[in-house]
Amino acid sequence: MRRRLITALGLSLIGMPAIIFGGAFYFLLMSIFLVGAAWEYVHLFRAVKSEPQMHIILGGVGLILLVRMFNPEVALPAFALTILVALAFHLYSYERGRDQAALDFGVTVGALVYIGWIGAYLLDLRNLPEGGWWFMLVMPSVWMADSGAYSIGRAYGRHKLAPRLSPKKSWEGYAASIFTGMIAGGFFVYAYSAFGNLAGDITIPQGALLGLILGALTPLGDLGESMFKRQSGLKDSSDIIPGHGGFFDRIDSWLWGAVIGYYYLVWFIL
Repeated sequence: MRRRLITALGLSLIGMPAIIFGGAFYFLLMSIFLVGAAWEYVHLFRAVKSEPQMHIILGGVGLILLVRMFNPEVALPAFALTILVALAFHLYSYERGRDQAALDFGVTVGALVYIGWIGAYLLDLRNLPEGGWWFMLVMPSVWMADSGAYSIGRAYGRHKLAPRLSPKKSWEGYAASIFTGMIAGGFFVYAYSAFGNLAGDITIPQGALLGLILGALTPLGDLGESMFKRQSGLKDSSDIIPGHGGFFDRIDSWLWGAVIGYYYLVWFIL
C-alpha cells in the first residue's frame, strides 16, 4: 500500500499539470499510457503463442491518438487504414506459413479498437469546452468508485462477483462502487460549481447519476483486462509502475470511464 500511495502521488504531480493545461503535454502523457498499454497487450497475447503485430499496433494506436487529438476530421479514415494495413500484414504472414494468422489479425484489431479508438476518448473528454473540469469530474468519480469497491470488498466481501475472472472481487465491493461513484459525482459537481466554472452547466443530481453509471459500468473495464491476463496466465500486464502493475492495469477502468463520461456529457449536459 505504501508503494501504491507514493507512486500515486508521483503520478498526480505529473498528471495534474497535464490535465490543467491540456494540449500537447496532456496528449503526450495519455499517449505514453495508451501506447504502453498496447505494448503490454501484445506481450499478454504472445504469452499464449498468439502473434499480434507489434509495430502495426503501436504505430496504429499512436496514429489514432494523434489524429483524434489534432485533426479529428481524418480520424475515421486513419482508423480504417490501420485495419487494412493489419489485414495485409497477416495475409502475408499466413502465406509465409503462419496458420493462426486470422486469429492474430483479430487480436491486432482488438488492440487498435479497444486501446486506440476507445482510449482516444481520454483525449476527447479533455478537449470538450472546459474540458479540464469535465475530466476532473469523470475520472475522479471513477477512481473513487474503484477505491470504494476495493476497501469495502476487502473488508466485507463474501459473495464472489466473477470467480473465474477476478476471484477477489465481490458483490459487496460492486455495490460500494456504485454507491461511492454516485456520492463522488454529486460531491464533485457541488465543489466545482461552488469554486470552479461548472455552475449552471450540470446539477448535483445529474452529477450523482453520472457517478452512479460510472460506478456500475467501469468495473467491466477492470474485468476485461482480467480476462486478458487470465488468458495469458500472467498476474499483471507488467511491473513498470511500482505498486500498480503496468500501464494497462492503470487504465483498464479509464477506458470505460472516458467514453461513458464523454457521451453522457455530450448527450445530456452540453
